[in-house]
Amino acid sequence: MELSDKALNQVDLSVQNIGGIDQTEVSFSPGVTALTGRNATNRTSLLQAIMAALGSDQSSLKGDAEEGTVEMTIGDKSYTRTLTRQNGTVVTSGDPYLADPELADLFAFLLESNEARRAVARGDDLRDLIMRPIDTDAIQAEIEQLRDEKRRLDDELDELDSLKDELPGLEEKRTKLRTEIEEKQDELAEKEAELEDADADVGESKSEKAALEEKLDELSDTRSRLEDIRYNISTEEESIEALRDEVSSLEDEQADDSDASETDVSMITEQIQQRRDEKQRLDSTMAELQTIIQFNEEMLEGTSPELLSALRDGEHGGHAESNESLTDQLVSDTETVVCWTCGTEVEKSSIEGTVERLHELRREKHAERSSLESEISELRDEKQELEEAQRQRERTEQRLDQLESELEDREARLDDLRGTRTELTEEIEDLEGRVEELEQEEYSDVLALHKEANQLEFELGRLESDLDDVEAEIEEIEAQVGERERIEERREDVREELADLRTRIDRTEAEAVEQFNEHMETVLDLLDYANLERIWIDRTERNVREGRRKVTKSVFNLHVIRSTESGTTYEDTIDHLSESEREVTGLVFALAGYLVHEVYEYVPFILLDSLEAIDSDRIGTLIEYFSEYAGYLVAALLPEDAAAVDERHERVTEI
Repeated sequence: MELSDKALNQVDLSVQNIGGIDQTEVSFSPGVTALTGRNATNRTSLLQAIMAALGSDQSSLKGDAEEGTVEMTIGDKSYTRTLTRQNGTVVTSGDPYLADPELADLFAFLLESNEARRAVARGDDLRDLIMRPIDTDAIQAEIEQLRDEKRRLDDELDELDSLKDELPGLEEKRTKLRTEIEEKQDELAEKEAELEDADADVGESKSEKAALEEKLDELSDTRSRLEDIRYNISTEEESIEALRDEVSSLEDEQADDSDASETDVSMITEQIQQRRDEKQRLDSTMAELQTIIQFNEEMLEGTSPELLSALRDGEHGGHAESNESLTDQLVSDTETVVCWTCGTEVEKSSIEGTVERLHELRREKHAERSSLESEISELRDEKQELEEAQRQRERTEQRLDQLESELEDREARLDDLRGTRTELTEEIEDLEGRVEELEQEEYSDVLALHKEANQLEFELGRLESDLDDVEAEIEEIEAQVGERERIEERREDVREELADLRTRIDRTEAEAVEQFNEHMETVLDLLDYANLERIWIDRTERNVREGRRKVTKSVFNLHVIRSTESGTTYEDTIDHLSESEREVTGLVFALAGYLVHEVYEYVPFILLDSLEAIDSDRIGTLIEYFSEYAGYLVAALLPEDAAAVDERHERVTEI
């Protein structure tokens, strides 16, 4: 593991009206910093200020303030955050260290309410929590995109293979045409030589010969035009037949398509919006619950002097019969606290019970929100399928219109060509008649030679034209085949990208399990809990329901192995772990997430709070172990717990 490339310099913190802090300035260096003090000394508030500067929204504004600020300076860089009360809510602004604090909130800011830390104690789905930062929908969309590209590349390669298979036939045809051209050229040369000999033997006048040759040339040209027209007619008929086949195929496809109306899409869009509105309402409720929970937890830890004064005034006005001052009640080492709403004394466990019920309600809302997200995803997929079907039908209809228009044009051209063929046929018959009139008995052999020579020239021209077409086709195919290597390289890149995406989730899950098991084993050895042999996670697959579908997904199973005095081992449950053991397990699980998602690359901080359930020596050992993985580790500790931390580490005793 490597820490972030950001320079690890001294951190200077200036805080005003955050949590229970009026105003303070604190500095600490890279490494371990112990915030040492008793309860209600604003240690948690200082950690919240650090979180706010780093980008978290899980910080609170001082109860009697309208605005709070925190400025963090690391080396020559400064980061600011402002909390402002507006219309009964607190909004944040500024330029924090992180643009997106999700990873840090889950795996670096390990206060008492941290989700990763509490997940073990509550028996939450550990796999879902560790995978939450990974956008699986985006990965799946990228996979689909790469699949489409791979299919396209495969089709291109198949087409190239097909074209390559045509080359031998085309090359054979080229060779044959070249041979035929040579033979025609030789035959024409012989025929021209015969004509020269025949011309020398006859005494035909130059004018008569010229008139005859002119008609013969005209006849040859007309025959050539007729041959071209016949060729064009054949090509046009083939094109029309292909167009009709495509029209028939599209009409069959159109008949098979299901009819997804705009009304269906509109209904699904409305359902998506309804669920989004419901999700937004749940988000608002969860945010309010989080604010209430944080406030109550902070009040359980300690009350600010201003609130003490306010409660004292309320007690004097409404509970004058009490002989003990509210100040004494608030700072007494009993299991009661003064209610911060009415000023009466209540049992601490009652408030804690209320907070736990609020936690449970927030978990229920979170589950509802996850279910809604699944439904929204399914509806969005269904909507996309309907819209794609609509677009396909529209494309089919547009293509049919184009084909029908093209068919009309080609049929009209075919009629014109057939008319031209008839005209040329009649013209050739007329020319042949006129040539016959010019023939004389003694010149019949010469005229036959001229006809034969004209026919040979025509055939030679056709062969040369065919050869040009074949050579052009060979050149085009060879150019396309030359692209094969590039296409194959791209297909291999796509295949590797697909393999990486398909296994990314699996690799992350496996790495999370490996990191947890490895660190859990090491930490248990270091902390030496009696009869606790091993705590580990294995990964299995299970069929679960997501919305209206059943899917197979990975599940993390947490195992606890204990031993008896005789050395026999047996499997226990998380419920039977001591509070200290549960806290350590939750912290190690958070550390696994910190390492798997390389949070240290984004924010080199780990913040620790509420470690009182763990004994002092083990706290010291745990801090030393965690400090190896963070540039800055800041822990809020009681004085007796801080005494177990190595003296070389920095301490902050006044906030």
